[in-house]
Amino acid sequence: MEPKVNYVLVGSFVALLGVAILAGILWLGKSDYRGLYDRYEAHMAESVAGLSVDSSVKYRGVDVGRVRAIALHPDNPEEVLLTLDVVRGTPVKTDTIAVLETQGLTGLATINLTGGSREAPSLQAQAGQAYPVIKTGPSFFARLDKTASRLLSEEGLAQLLADLDLAAKGVANVLDEGNRTALTKTIQDLADVAQTLASHKTEIEQSLNGAAKSAENLSKLTASLNAQVPPMLAGINNSVSAMNAATDELAKTTKTVGSVINDARPELQQFTKRTLPEAGQLVTELRQLTSTLTRVARELEREPSSLVFGRKTPSRGPGE
Repeated sequence: MEPKVNYVLVGSFVALLGVAILAGILWLGKSDYRGLYDRYEAHMAESVAGLSVDSSVKYRGVDVGRVRAIALHPDNPEEVLLTLDVVRGTPVKTDTIAVLETQGLTGLATINLTGGSREAPSLQAQAGQAYPVIKTGPSFFARLDKTASRLLSEEGLAQLLADLDLAAKGVANVLDEGNRTALTKTIQDLADVAQTLASHKTEIEQSLNGAAKSAENLSKLTASLNAQVPPMLAGINNSVSAMNAATDELAKTTKTVGSVINDARPELQQFTKRTLPEAGQLVTELRQLTSTLTRVARELEREPSSLVFGRKTPSRGPGE
């Protein structure tokens, strides 16, 4: 007996599976593992060779999205309309600029978003725009091509030739006969100086060696001074401290002596008024006594017996 199939259940399962697959496709088309995308447009006025759908969109070198579509601008065939998907939350501001950059020798191109100050408002779609439009700037090769075209144009080439002619005239004026003679003499003098230096090579080497030795000795002397100066300074500081202490003690002693002198001043005045005259008289009498004793001593030396028998009467002379 064949099993009975529930076609309603099978149909419902197929319908739900189809809806899930469709929702997954729509979700994958709107986001990836990094989250949801915001869509922007950019209008390039230069060739976008090397750029393709799904090329990277970078913000200051960081991968933040991909190129969704590339097409000519329907309203201006001189521009290329780029549709960009940028990860939601990327700070795309009104002053953000999209620049086409070519990666090395591979020729692959990416869109690099630069600028975007902190104070600028976020970029929003204006009236008549399906998506916000990011401003674009010329790439390096576009700037180089523009500069080369300007230089190679008729006006640029004429100006370049005029500048070269002016430079040639300036060189000719500088290198006249007198300047060429002076330059020749200068070169000859330099050759003489070089020859002189070569002839005194040995002396120069000796001088350099001597200078090196002097520098080495100076370094050793500096090291020695660095080692000896701190103890010396410490000793000087100790001496200064001791001198300060001695000065303080001397000041205290002087103050004490001054106090003693002030206390003894009445006695000193009395000594000066009374004792000094008496002492002077005593000294005078002592001098007289000393003179008398000296004279007596001389007499005794001349006649020692006079101390016992007294002085002899001098004998009379003839006719006395």
